[in-house]
Amino acid sequence: MPRLRRPFVVLILGLMLLYNLAPFYWVISSSLKPPLEVIDFPATLWPRQATVEAYRKIWQQEGFPVYFLNSLITSSGTALVSSLVGVFAAYGFSRFAFRGKLALMAILLTSQMLPGVLLVGPYFELLSRAGLYDTRLGLVLALSTITLPFSVWMLKGYIDTLPVEIDQAAMLDGASRLQVLTRVILPNVMPGLVATVTFAFLLAWGDVLWALCLIQDQARQPMTLGVLKMFGQFRVEWAQIMAATLVATAIPSCLYVVLQRYLVQGFAGSAVKD
Repeated sequence: MPRLRRPFVVLILGLMLLYNLAPFYWVISSSLKPPLEVIDFPATLWPRQATVEAYRKIWQQEGFPVYFLNSLITSSGTALVSSLVGVFAAYGFSRFAFRGKLALMAILLTSQMLPGVLLVGPYFELLSRAGLYDTRLGLVLALSTITLPFSVWMLKGYIDTLPVEIDQAAMLDGASRLQVLTRVILPNVMPGLVATVTFAFLLAWGDVLWALCLIQDQARQPMTLGVLKMFGQFRVEWAQIMAATLVATAIPSCLYVVLQRYLVQGFAGSAVKD
């Protein structure tokens, strides 16, 4: 019976793989087509005469390098702030008992259930009063508050798996609380830390709503808004949009390939090392 199931499982997995890879193939194919061939009917599966003109245009004419750099800065800043604050908060929730601990954890969890569109107005007001509206820092802080609850819960779960005795042993040797966190705890929760950093980076990388509402100056807008602007009122350059989309997915794809081992461990959980 298992031998009969194997071809069926392989077939299902192959169909799933094809279903997921087909859009990427179409993006690549369309990005290499001339403008007129992109809108041809019936559509061609591969360009008759492949060209990289769309890539040249987005980098030279659409200001795409500025959008790309802004996305890189915003996403990296969000990942850094979210993971840094999340580590300290998770360690405090895991190792210390204080009044209101359960209530604070519940508030963190509940905040993840609120739709982002409901929070845009209050964030706009707060950032305007603080003088951070239309700044990369303001956008980083706004996105960090969204990713922070996940980071805290993820890292707390990892730290909870580590016995308190290793903290006590390190402090008996003269280590401070900060040294215990950085030299003892962090090496053991590295998969969880990588998972939270990646989550925060990817959320900020693909954000449209917050950037659209909190960033006005074109020189500070991320790549998602740059792609959005390519949809003109009377004309849509599909080849350039596909090229920009492919470039936009390059960083997340490379990040996932490099950190795949840590991500699997991070989301699956890990056991305490002997």
